[in-house]
Amino acid sequence: MATHADLDPGHLAEALATLRVVRVPMRVPFRGLREREVALLRGARGWAEFGPFLDYPPAEARLWLAAAFEAAYAGWPAPVRDRVPVNATVPAVPAAEVPGVLARFAGCTTAKVKVAEAGQGLRDDLDRVAAVRDVLGATGRIRIDANMGWDLDQAREALAALAAYDLEYAEQPCPSVPELAALRRALVRDGVDVPIAADESIRKSTDPMRVAREEAADLVIVKVPPLGGVAAALGIVAECGLPAVVSSALDTSVGMAAGVALAAALPTLDHACGLGTVRLLGGDVVGESLVPREGWFDVPEQLGGAVSPTPTPELLDRWAAPQQRVGWWRDRVRAAAAG
Repeated sequence: MATHADLDPGHLAEALATLRVVRVPMRVPFRGLREREVALLRGARGWAEFGPFLDYPPAEARLWLAAAFEAAYAGWPAPVRDRVPVNATVPAVPAAEVPGVLARFAGCTTAKVKVAEAGQGLRDDLDRVAAVRDVLGATGRIRIDANMGWDLDQAREALAALAAYDLEYAEQPCPSVPELAALRRALVRDGVDVPIAADESIRKSTDPMRVAREEAADLVIVKVPPLGGVAAALGIVAECGLPAVVSSALDTSVGMAAGVALAAALPTLDHACGLGTVRLLGGDVVGESLVPREGWFDVPEQLGGAVSPTPTPELLDRWAAPQQRVGWWRDRVRAAAAG
């Protein structure tokens, strides 16, 4: 997919001319990150975010650039709903820190919990999920995200134990599509009722429809930047034919707007979306952060007409990355455009 994203050369020149790079601290470490560094650019329709993680190669980053150009120049499809439900996100913190994390997500009745963290074990995961259940109560929904952290046998063992907490689903428990398909079959044989969601098998794949063809997932996780934009993500969801959950890529409010636009435009939306992660940042580039209110985004009011919010100059200056990083990101934009 990465080599087929359309990138206008004129847009590239304007992106390089308007580029601002920010480095925002994390409230708690997330995916091993203590800071989130992204580039922001401005086009005819407003600001957009280009923030592939620092280790992503140019071919993968190209889709992120296509998504940024879509936001800056083309805009997004019209919403079909006024409200989007949002889940809380719990990083792989000690169980004692769970109440404090969830307190940042007032009104959320669904929580996504990171598990299978490097250096931790199943006991840590069980304690963390138990703490989330204690806070949410019996009616709250809990989903877990293993980020490909288990092999098939580890996933079977972990999900058999974690199923006691009534999981909504397990996100990408194993790396490969064949493993996910085998895990789904094994869980049925084991009598473990935990649906499987595919994330990396969608956003990092040249063939995202494979999970549907091989019956490897019950639902799909979709993120705007790694799929090349809102329109592209809508097409993938339609072709997969599986329920979709929209998630973020640890964006600032500028990038988060694209995720809200996708969730608002999906034909059906049966699950809370992972679009509240701006609260995990220790700062933002806009004065009024794009965060859910009592567990919901009010789309027309908060999205402001299918455009991203405008950064505040003072906040761009406050979180500005060192000057040498601007050159690094300009080179990265050029490399991504070349694909």
